Parts: sequence; C-alpha cells; structure tokens
Amino acid sequence: MGTDTARETTVQERLYSVADWYDAESLLTTDERRVLARLRDFLDAEAKPLLAEYWERGEFPEQLARPLIDLDLMEPAELTGPGAEGAERTPARGIYQGFRVFELARTDASLATWYTAQAGLFRTAIRVGASAEQQARWMPRVIDFSLKGVFSLTEPEHGSDIAGGLSTTARFEADPDGGTWVLDGAKRWIGGASTADVLAVFARDTADGQVKAFLVDRQAAGVSLEKIHGKTALRMMQNAHITLTGVRVPESMRLHNVNSFKDVAAMLRAMRSDVAWIATGIQAGAFEAALSYVTERQQFGRPLGSFQLVQEKLARMLGNLTASLSLVIRLTEQQASGTYRDQDSALAKMQTSLLMRETVALAREVAGGNGITLATDVARFHADAEAVYSYEGTHDINALIIGRALTGNSAFTR
Repeated sequence: MGTDTARETTVQERLYSVADWYDAESLLTTDERRVLARLRDFLDAEAKPLLAEYWERGEFPEQLARPLIDLDLMEPAELTGPGAEGAERTPARGIYQGFRVFELARTDASLATWYTAQAGLFRTAIRVGASAEQQARWMPRVIDFSLKGVFSLTEPEHGSDIAGGLSTTARFEADPDGGTWVLDGAKRWIGGASTADVLAVFARDTADGQVKAFLVDRQAAGVSLEKIHGKTALRMMQNAHITLTGVRVPESMRLHNVNSFKDVAAMLRAMRSDVAWIATGIQAGAFEAALSYVTERQQFGRPLGSFQLVQEKLARMLGNLTASLSLVIRLTEQQASGTYRDQDSALAKMQTSLLMRETVALAREVAGGNGITLATDVARFHADAEAVYSYEGTHDINALIIGRALTGNSAFTR
C-alpha cells in the first residue's frame, strides 16, 4: 500500500472513530460489524468518487445498484442462517439494520433513501400488509431484489393530511377469477418508481370508504410515470409523479391485511425509525466532512480547526450526532422487544431531523465559502437534509403525534 493510500485510510478510520464518540458500534456482533465493513469499503471505494458528479447532474448512479444488491445486506447469510429462501432465515437484528441505514446515509442520503425504499418501505408494506400466503410468495423476492417495489402513498394534493385526504380511488368489479379492482388517481414524490417492478399503491375503496393497498405492475395499462425535475435536495434520487387511469389490478394483488388507514399507520410507525437513522447518518457524514476540511484548511497561518469558534461548532455537531445515535438505538431496542408506538417513532424522527438541520448548517458554516461547493461534500449533506426533514412526517406533524400522547388531546385539524 502506498504512503498516500495508507494515510488516507488512517484519516478515514479516525473520522469514523470520532463520529461514533461513545463506540455505539460495539453493540454489534463481530459478524454484523464484518458485514457493515464490507458495505463501508464499497461505499468508500466505489460510491464516493461518483457522488458529486451525479448529484449535480440529478441522476442516480445506476452502476452502483447491482453491486449494492450483491453485497447481500438486507438479510446477510452470515447473520441469518443458511435458509434455502430469504423468508426462511432468522431475520437480522434491528440494531444491525439500523446501522446499515446509518452507513449508507453517512455516505449519501440518496443512496440511503434508494436502498430503504426496498429494504424499509416496500418490505414493510409486504410484512405488515400482506397475508401469510402472500408473504410466503413475495418476501423472498423482496429480500433478494428480484421483486423491486416502492411505497406509493403521498399524492399531489395530500401529504401531511393523507389520512383523511387520500383521494386515489379503488372500485371493485366482480368476475369469475376472483374480482378486479380499478384504480384512478395520482401519487407524487415516489422515489425509485421508474426502476420498480411493482408500485404499492394505497387507494380509497369507493364501496366502504376505507383505504386498501395494491401491488400495481409499473408497466400496466393506465400507469404513467413522470420524473420530478427542479429539486434542490436528494437530486440523485429519482422521484416520480404517477398517474393512474383505469388501472386494473386483480384481487390476488391486493394486500389482504390492509383494510383501513390504521393498517397504513402501522407501517408508518415502523418506517419512521429508518428515517431517524438516515437523519443520524447524514449528521455523521456532514460532521466527518467538516472535521476533515477544518483539519486540512489553513487560514491566518493556522489550521481552521485550531480556532476556538470552530472547535465550539464541532463540539455542538458531535453532541447532536451522539444524542441522535443514542435516540435511534434505544428506539430500535424497544421495537426489537415488540414495543411499537406512534409517539416513539415520531419523537425519534422529529428530534433527529431537527438536530440534523442544525448539524449540517454548522458543517456548512465551518467550511466557509467552500461549504457551498460539492468538492467538500458538506454542501451535498446540507441540501439533502431538507428533504429528509420533511418526508415520513414533517416536524409539525410528528410534534402533534407526540403532543396527543402527552396530553390525551388531539390538536390535528379536521
């Protein structure tokens, strides 16, 4: 190994160590750390050199997709046993899954969002919404990515008010084959839709007014996808506006355990923890980029990192990151024990996102004018954080979920 390469490795290892101030990674098993090291090596060697270019172009580096899938990260064989099919393995521990998201996000928010679209959102839709027979048929294909899907809930006119405002409709038509559903409406901000096999679409049953869920073939007649342009955050992530016009879906492709918005809420309760891990990982990436910059950058004949005001900002960033990591770890431990509460996942998403917003702003600040350039990495984290701050429940919506649990009174408007 050459001197420059060895020095780069040493610096990178130190950054990882400093960012995990209380050594939270020690909670992982040796095998779990080995899998995550495999991911980290791939991200450092293959992904990082591409990120600035593809972020600026607003395109996803598709050449990373298959290698990421081939890393076998969702249910790694060395962690889950040698089951013949993915669904027969013992599931990987929640703490491993959280750190997997963290590693992706500390490299890039779009990569983390792309991976969790399958491993988090779509998998949760199947795990929570599908019947036992449907799960047996689909889950192995979800785990190995041979069935790629996306979670299609948000609509052009309904985001925070989706529970009561969801307007995509589903109309049932009886037939000898078990019946067919006809879907009409639109979905928006659906990340990864253009490369998915199926869209997990949530629609309101015209007969009973309840929300149902369907796996819709992306190439089915009546399905139209349009890429959303002009984004200033998550530019690499390909978000789509989806129009559904008379789309016919067989009853066998309806998720049989989704029969009201309460069932959808159960999915959101589980998925918000992934977003909290993403918000925490973004803080790690921004902090590491800022620390690296102020260590190397010279001003007034001294490293930037030697100035008191810069050190104070670094300390605040590390405090935010460490507090966030502690929060998501405890939430993950609770969920692993079977405790799933809306207010718990809402608190984690709200607080980690709030701290993330401050952390990336401080990172941009200590990098000065260079902090708005992609060359430092700081600008990418700073911009991408704004998308994460809003999705899977805005700050205000999550605060109201927590407030309802605290007071027993709902402040949501009707």
